Amino acid sequence: MKIEVLGSSAGGGLPQFNCNCDNCKAYREGKKTVKRRTQSSITISEDGKNWVLFNTSPDILEQIHNSPFLQPQQRRETKIKAIIFIDAQIDHTTGLLMLREGCPHEVYCTKEVNEELNTSFPLFKMLTHWDGGGIKYNEITPNNKSFEIPVMPSYEFFALPLISNAPPYSKYRDKPRAGDNIGIVVRNKITGKKLFYLPGLGVVEKHIVTEMRDADILLVDGTVWTNDEMIKNGFSIKLGTDMGHIPLSGEEGLIKILDTLEKPRKILIHINNTNPILDEENDEYKELISHGIEVSYDGMSIEI
Repeated sequence: MKIEVLGSSAGGGLPQFNCNCDNCKAYREGKKTVKRRTQSSITISEDGKNWVLFNTSPDILEQIHNSPFLQPQQRRETKIKAIIFIDAQIDHTTGLLMLREGCPHEVYCTKEVNEELNTSFPLFKMLTHWDGGGIKYNEITPNNKSFEIPVMPSYEFFALPLISNAPPYSKYRDKPRAGDNIGIVVRNKITGKKLFYLPGLGVVEKHIVTEMRDADILLVDGTVWTNDEMIKNGFSIKLGTDMGHIPLSGEEGLIKILDTLEKPRKILIHINNTNPILDEENDEYKELISHGIEVSYDGMSIEI
């Protein structure tokens, strides 16, 4: 399986248009240890020709432009053969509008996400006015049997419910349902090798740790370093956990959990522009590396 990181940042990217935090300022001033980052998305492929996209970032057109393997070869075609939405958040879904010329798209998501994207943020409904009716909806049921995607015949997909949060525009905000946020395990049916992708993680439950421990590649939420990071920067009144993201540091932080995992390659994704790990000169970045944890970046290629 080929895994390509199209975008590694949380909502807003780096630099964020209205942000002058330490990282955004450093990037604008040309500091080499701070990278440009678009909003989070990955794509995977079995054959390197047909791709399954996870989420449609608002930066999707830039991401496609920067990815030669996603360029069309015929007069009209797309290499993106299926799209999986792990939630209905604005930074994971808005880019679908930019892909409207390719409708109808094969879309996989839970019934809860499908509901949100037809009501509170009705992207699916809007796209019914484009070629072929917008999308072809394939329901994902968490904690159920695996599902398959035709362009990756050697792989099976499993969805696991995550404790995070519903989008700000959802009537289920702060009282999310089981299908509002999911992680996806992608398993090779022949070798048993696994990718576990969970970019929005508020609480690490026991069943999630079990799946983490058995993964070969773990792409996991790295949004904030400290729980009060946004508050200390003066950008919000909310903790990371209020927004559905477990902090990396501290006694209850994600690093402590990742330290217990021996098998997987551990890679952070969905990293907020305020997070000090995004400057490779910072002690926080060096601490991560000392724990054997990597920071994903736009254009990162992984293969298992």
